[in-house]
Amino acid sequence: MQPNPESETTSTVGKPTWVAAIDQGTSSSRFIVFDPATGDIVAITQTEFPQIYPNAGWCEHNPEEGILRSVEYCIRETCRKIELETGFKAKDVIQAVGITNQRETAVVWDAITGKSLHNAIVWLDARTTETVASLIERTPTRSRDHFRSKCGLPFSTYFSAVKLRWILDHSSEVAQAQREQRLKFGTVDSWLIYQLTGGASKGVHVTDVTNASRTMLMSLESLEWDSELCEFFAIDKSCLPAIRSSAEVYGTFASGPLEGVPIAGCLGDQQAALVGQRCFQPGEVKNTYGTGCFMLHNTGPSPVVSRNGLLTTVAYKLGPDEKAAYALEGSVSIAGAAIKWLRDNMGIIKTANEINELAAAVPDTGDVYFVPAFNGLFAPYWREDARGTIVGLTQYSTRHHLARATLESVCFQTRALIEAMNSDSGHPLVSLKVDGGMTNSDLAMQLQSDILGIRAERPLMRETTALGAAFAAGLAVGVFQSAEDFVKRTTVKADVFEPRMGASERELKFDKWKKAIERSLGWADTS
Repeated sequence: MQPNPESETTSTVGKPTWVAAIDQGTSSSRFIVFDPATGDIVAITQTEFPQIYPNAGWCEHNPEEGILRSVEYCIRETCRKIELETGFKAKDVIQAVGITNQRETAVVWDAITGKSLHNAIVWLDARTTETVASLIERTPTRSRDHFRSKCGLPFSTYFSAVKLRWILDHSSEVAQAQREQRLKFGTVDSWLIYQLTGGASKGVHVTDVTNASRTMLMSLESLEWDSELCEFFAIDKSCLPAIRSSAEVYGTFASGPLEGVPIAGCLGDQQAALVGQRCFQPGEVKNTYGTGCFMLHNTGPSPVVSRNGLLTTVAYKLGPDEKAAYALEGSVSIAGAAIKWLRDNMGIIKTANEINELAAAVPDTGDVYFVPAFNGLFAPYWREDARGTIVGLTQYSTRHHLARATLESVCFQTRALIEAMNSDSGHPLVSLKVDGGMTNSDLAMQLQSDILGIRAERPLMRETTALGAAFAAGLAVGVFQSAEDFVKRTTVKADVFEPRMGASERELKFDKWKKAIERSLGWADTS
């Protein structure tokens, strides 16, 4: 792998006190250092890593050469820059590191060797459709929602326990490792913490409550692995990591430029963005536009079961003795990934940013609608049988219309989530905090405001996901004293997008989107 880093640093006078975060995403890894006094970025390195597509609808990552090596590269490069420009060793100025990660991606490894036993199955991978159907058939109610009241999640290809069940059913090596009780399983946070704290010799096998709540194996009430769920999936608890809070010291770096620095914060990427956007009060909502699109609504200290296809999840638990906060979540599997598809698969654009120029060249989509259901549809539909659909094409249609329809597709999916959340909460949203790569596009955010009919607020400092994880780490080691301290010290400035589209046009377009959704359903055979 030849990384293509994007690095920047600022020099300081005197020995600084900083916090940092590993942000391990679906297509790239980053290491970001923050000044806790302001929340500003001190240094950042990012590199993409290879995606593996063995079959249609499948997506894998190599745990060592993809995930771990890319993270190690970003840490090493950032630390080199810090030392070069400040004269201080990074481990002397970085007080703690947090981890935020792609959440439902499943990793399995051998406790004896510390080596992975199978490629990681990525959260958006759809190979487990038949596994989902067979699991539903095994429940007394034959319902996708049979365990929803316990774990907050429906049966879906999305969640980690289903992926682990598939690996156990299809890899004799992994199944044997479980029988011999040398199997270790975890989401990406667990894999990284284990490896960075020493691997097979002394690595710490832990996860936090936010990542554990995405597996289908944790009780939302007890915040512990649930015996009934583990027995149903035939997963031995001995392979599971210990569940900890989102802000405490899990261990220290065993080697490298950060040797001895505490790893002290851990949040799944969407929960980290909720924290980084300072949504600490019940009723506050953020939406992150990355590979997928994820909206979280803080519901406070008690889990709320959705009546409209949303997920119930842990938002954060900021310390071992603190109470957990919960959230309702709407998850869209394909958002920025649709732009990447236009670039890599279709060759319509050469860079992701080019989509904005194409889309802005036309005033509308020419009545073209694009449903990017490449791996089915997540919330609020939960349809594995849906597939990508483009409708409304005529001889007038051009790549400009398709580019604009791609941006609008994310905005329409977000509106479907907003309507579900408004119905569940009974209190319609008047604004939406946004972050993630797609929010760099002013056009996309204006379209989002137009289609929602409410304002969209985009922070000027866009790395809110990493900031949330860095705050959790800083809180654990005393750099921050509380969430209130974090909010006070890191005041957010934001761009605001107000709706310009008329209500009748907005509703007409959304009605047509619903028709496009209907045409995407039932294409894949899931029998």
